[in-house]
Amino acid sequence: MKASQKLREAIDAFLVRGCTATEPYTRLLLECIRANDVNQAKRLQSHIQIQSVEPNSTYLQNCLLHLYVKSGKTNDAVELFDKMPTKDVFSWNVMLSAYSKLGETGNLRATFDKMPARDSISYNTTIAGLAGSGCSVDGLGLFIRMQRDGFEPREYTYVSALNACSKLLDLRRGKQIHGRIVTGNCRGNVFVSSALMDMYAKCGQVEQAGWLFDRINDKNVVLWNSMISGYLKNGRPEKCLDLFLEMKVAGVKPDLVTVSSVLGANFQSGFIDEATRIFKEIKEKDGVCWTTMIVGYAQNNREEDAWMLFSEMLSENVKPDKYTISSVVRVCARLASLVHGKVIHSKAIRNGIESDLLVSSALIDMYSKCGETLDARKVFQAMAVRNVVSWNAMIMGYAQNGQDQEALELYQNMLQEKLKPDNITLVGVLSACSRSGSVELGKKYFSSISELHGMKPTLDHYSCMINLLGRPGRMDEAVDLINSLPEEPNYLIWSTLLSVARVNGDIERAEMAAKHLSELDPLETGPYIILSNMYASAGRWEKVALVRSLMKDKKIRKAPAYSWIQIDYKVHKFVSDDRTHSQNEKIYRKLDSLMKEIQKAGYVPDTHLALHDVGEDEKVESISYHSEKLALAYGLISKPQDRMPIRILKNLRVCKDCHMFMKFVSKLLEQRIILRDTNLFHHFVDGECSCKDYW
Repeated sequence: MKASQKLREAIDAFLVRGCTATEPYTRLLLECIRANDVNQAKRLQSHIQIQSVEPNSTYLQNCLLHLYVKSGKTNDAVELFDKMPTKDVFSWNVMLSAYSKLGETGNLRATFDKMPARDSISYNTTIAGLAGSGCSVDGLGLFIRMQRDGFEPREYTYVSALNACSKLLDLRRGKQIHGRIVTGNCRGNVFVSSALMDMYAKCGQVEQAGWLFDRINDKNVVLWNSMISGYLKNGRPEKCLDLFLEMKVAGVKPDLVTVSSVLGANFQSGFIDEATRIFKEIKEKDGVCWTTMIVGYAQNNREEDAWMLFSEMLSENVKPDKYTISSVVRVCARLASLVHGKVIHSKAIRNGIESDLLVSSALIDMYSKCGETLDARKVFQAMAVRNVVSWNAMIMGYAQNGQDQEALELYQNMLQEKLKPDNITLVGVLSACSRSGSVELGKKYFSSISELHGMKPTLDHYSCMINLLGRPGRMDEAVDLINSLPEEPNYLIWSTLLSVARVNGDIERAEMAAKHLSELDPLETGPYIILSNMYASAGRWEKVALVRSLMKDKKIRKAPAYSWIQIDYKVHKFVSDDRTHSQNEKIYRKLDSLMKEIQKAGYVPDTHLALHDVGEDEKVESISYHSEKLALAYGLISKPQDRMPIRILKNLRVCKDCHMFMKFVSKLLEQRIILRDTNLFHHFVDGECSCKDYW
């Protein structure tokens, strides 16, 4: 016979007999608590009221109160508590425990303040509840008051107070608590020591955390984890790995928390293969381990590995959480993989986390980076709650895809919602002004950064303004702005000036910008290439030869250009004049055919940047098989005739000839093409590009 059935039969027999004595009720209520049987307890409660059992009724009601809270029946507990004619400290503490477990900090603090008398448990429970629910300031304040009132904190109270110091980065208060621990009765407690180490590490005092760690005997896995995590959070991955080896030598078995930190450390140190080896050795992996590996692969430009690992995670029936989903969505964004992105979107919907702020913002970013701003806006519109990150993702999405007016209109909507923009918001807004040529409006928004929003303009904002002024040829104003900067111009500022100088053919300003860039990063190829191309366009071949000679002397090599396209879940990568693809012959036949057709329509190959000391045919051939052209040809022979756009990514800026080529193909074949280079998104539709021929 089951215990619950025995209890029910015992209560049935007892209620038939009837009784006004306290002891039998007490004994049966304690049995209900042990069995966690609320229904039987309620039967006893009703009978207590009918029989008018007065002696020790507060104790009996406290038993019921405890059972309701233990069983998660908070509403029943509140109802009983309000009706209790007499309450003692235990009654109040039970309610504090209930609100603490539910994270209801308002009710928790209100109940504490109403208490006619408090004991150590009252303080301990309330402090832990406040600190654990994010009310760190209130929890810490109550911890100070507790000591002033003469109550001794317990181990978990010290842990809660130290965690509050960690969240607030309050090193001064943390040190004071450390002093109290040394003189108190919690010295040497593993959990208190772990919280102390964590507090010092999060406050940037990782050496002090290490000092504490070295002086603890009998170190368990919790302490090792705190120290390893501390080094990782302070940007010391090499110390994290050293400590992991020491842990193994000490014979302490790592757990999943240890492994997650070590995996992260390996990725920060660039030991990707080592991280992979450790991950494969783990027999039972939790979601944190899977997510750490996925993020690590993505951060180290191994997006395909990240996607494959996510697929393996699903096959192992490990349920992804919002962090996993958002990480994989960002992988899809970097690959511009709309197919994979939609699969993850569906997975998020099935898991009920599509409305999570982290996931929704990642989805908006993914759709935008796949050129599908309409889908991004649908996600944005469906969000019940939006924060500044959500608005930024949508505004930046519009700006990057050449939909400048949509970006600016959305910004106005954001202001109407009384949401304060941040630095990223204004970068998107200024970028949209630059793309649309709205110089005066851009100036107005730039002024509003300090005058309206009380922020200090960053170099990112100044870069947008240099672009805004330089694009229409107002180069003098752009240079004046650089000279007025409140701090030293960085690489971004000079590269922006170089970019607008290239657009305007301003060799003098380009040389100035390139000089500063080479001083900041002598081995960066970009400035040399842009300057060389400008010289070539101007026919100054002696300068081209000088730049190339300089690059050779400094052993600076141009980064190889490549493009990639995804067909049927597989990524295909091409370099210029690539002959390695399995469908090589079909690709070149298609490309040669396209060349002939668009030349009939008026396309003239732009050979200005080709070598000047070769014949015209050789010049044309040298630009005819650039990587993005090969990717487009493969896309055309591979995709079904469903009028869906072809998406191509390139690791460098698209050249003028390829840009013109894409425009002609989009018109001739009525084919929408989306090309994402390092600068922005190009939407080719009916012979026009969303960048308006400025990139």
